[in-house]
Amino acid sequence: MPRRIFDVHMHFPRMWENPGADPRPMVEQLAEAAVRAGITKACMLTGGRFGPSYERGIEILREYADLFVPVAVVDPEEVDAEAVHWLHSLGYRGLKLIGVARPYDEPDYLPTYAAAEELGMPILFHLGVIGGPVDYSITHPRRDAAAAQAYQRMLVLQDRMPRRDVSAVRMSPLHLDTIANRFPRLKIIGAHLGNQGNYQYCASVARWRHNVWFDMSGGHTIERHAMELGLIGKEIGIEKLVWGSDCAPEAIAQHIERFEAMFDMLELDDEARDRLWWRNAAEIYGLEEPQVARE
Repeated sequence: MPRRIFDVHMHFPRMWENPGADPRPMVEQLAEAAVRAGITKACMLTGGRFGPSYERGIEILREYADLFVPVAVVDPEEVDAEAVHWLHSLGYRGLKLIGVARPYDEPDYLPTYAAAEELGMPILFHLGVIGGPVDYSITHPRRDAAAAQAYQRMLVLQDRMPRRDVSAVRMSPLHLDTIANRFPRLKIIGAHLGNQGNYQYCASVARWRHNVWFDMSGGHTIERHAMELGLIGKEIGIEKLVWGSDCAPEAIAQHIERFEAMFDMLELDDEARDRLWWRNAAEIYGLEEPQVARE
């Protein structure tokens, strides 16, 4: 197992059938699963539309300060610069954006990013299509009982939730290029290697923007594409990638094992592995001093 792992993409647990339930036991279970899997630090994406209040979330996360880095899930339509300062005062050390009403580089959103830059709060941006309970590239409810169960659960839950106004067009990696140019000291992470259809855009942005990284979460299909397209260490440099689980607690260990196997196939040395598992993310969040080559 890797010696140190920094997970930049872990979601605060929630019981969707009973959203009012106390989340503390689920957080404890997630923390235990993460530690068993070898996680050293993890960004806990907290609050927002479907999570606990920011105050309740940070109250629980304080009990796990050695493990979790609190990251606030925000809607830039509502969270302005003043609110970012308030979140930082509560104890949040980063932001996460997803499902925005307008493109990420919308001018009205820029004050939110400016405040994050001022406070040294990295921002994780979801990129591309938002996933769902069934990955139809792998399975289908007609031939898989687990997929059928997940599909039926989705149908029940969607009647309880408002219709989503989301678009992958608004969450393009090309928007990160705009933001990176405007805020050169803002640390930006794009999720899921950009997602399918966006890989080359991500490679281009990573190639030229010093303050943009991409996480490798997203599951089997994105992992396969990462290998087939040479996205790890070839199209996207080792120093520009970080790792995230973004999966159920019981799947974290398997997720780590798959990446270890991928790194073996790529014949990565110990230094490259440490960067992907730990150091890149640790530098982004201020746990390690950035390294610069010297003569």
